[in-house]
Amino acid sequence: MTALSLPLPATRAAATARLAAFLPRAGLAYAARRNEDLPGHPHVSGLAPYIRHRLLTEAEAIDATLRAHPQGADKFLAELWWRTYWKGWLERRPGIWSAYRQGLAEATNRLQAEAGLRQQWQSACTGETGIDGFDHWARDLAATGYLHNHARMWFASIWIFTLRLPWELGADFFLRHLIDGDPASNTLSWRWVGGLHTPGKTYAATADNIAKNTGGRFRPTGLARDCAPLRMAPHPAPRPVPEGDAIVPDLPTALLLHEDDLAGDGFPHLPEGTPLLFLTTTARRSTLAVNPLVHHFVDEALADTARRHGQPEAARFTDESLMPLADHLAATGIRQLVTPYAPIGPTAAALQRLAPLLDDRGIRLARLLRDHDARAWPHATHGFFRFREGVMG
Repeated sequence: MTALSLPLPATRAAATARLAAFLPRAGLAYAARRNEDLPGHPHVSGLAPYIRHRLLTEAEAIDATLRAHPQGADKFLAELWWRTYWKGWLERRPGIWSAYRQGLAEATNRLQAEAGLRQQWQSACTGETGIDGFDHWARDLAATGYLHNHARMWFASIWIFTLRLPWELGADFFLRHLIDGDPASNTLSWRWVGGLHTPGKTYAATADNIAKNTGGRFRPTGLARDCAPLRMAPHPAPRPVPEGDAIVPDLPTALLLHEDDLAGDGFPHLPEGTPLLFLTTTARRSTLAVNPLVHHFVDEALADTARRHGQPEAARFTDESLMPLADHLAATGIRQLVTPYAPIGPTAAALQRLAPLLDDRGIRLARLLRDHDARAWPHATHGFFRFREGVMG
């Protein structure tokens, strides 16, 4: 497998080419070396940025993997299913996202009031803690918008247990720098490391494991040995899985795509040439400045999607221009706005605010849930392994 050339091009063609190039190694080769964080990241797929924005869908990647490897690719398939699991789990427990946002606001306020905490946080974010490996990962993430999955786990563990920084600030650091960062996968992964997802279970980064899986590049000293779980509230009971809406035929309709789903497929009832619009909420991934690399990837992905749909001049709106979006639709005679269902996060919040504006103008909002999510999310009731049994058999 060739090394990742970062940043990755934000096109559907690049996504499918990356998948095709990786598939021969998606079986035993991936299982054997997926945990190794080496220069160029030669043993990972590099598909996460595409799947996060659904330039390539999970269903496509899973189907292609099963065709190439009817047996022997369980490790990679599980990796693909993790993102679906996280989304389904959070979608059924929206209070967890709200609690994270509240905790982040409180931690951010502490940064203004506590100079020592602010200095420690700044050192962690800029890679100036003196901790071998950790500082490299912090700088590399900011410079590339990417971090190996194993390095993410080590980084989060050191942030929480060695540096003793609020986990919400670490999750925010990732979400504003990771091109593939999404609210569910990021928030719940950090909670898992801290012992907030699987009660009583934490992830402890060790010098031996880091040295082994980085080819001896890093062997940090002084890592915490006491990795007791953070204090947690009981998980809320899961709410029912959303059903999504249906398209009403014969209404003048426009298609609104957003950064949570840019595939542009799955709408068989929409006639060719249906007017296309975009909604972006990239800046809302954090209350702090989001990495320009993230903005650039989303911008390029939208441009690619517009070209693929034959509407390169498709209008773009943000969560700050929802009123102009509603007015634009009304002025062009649209009576139904179809959009892919957006899971918990900034895009879903923007669509929630857009709905009454459309209703005031006699425009129906139809949020369409993909079959992949509709079939998988009901299984996101407990831990991943129970989910895996339900979706992978």
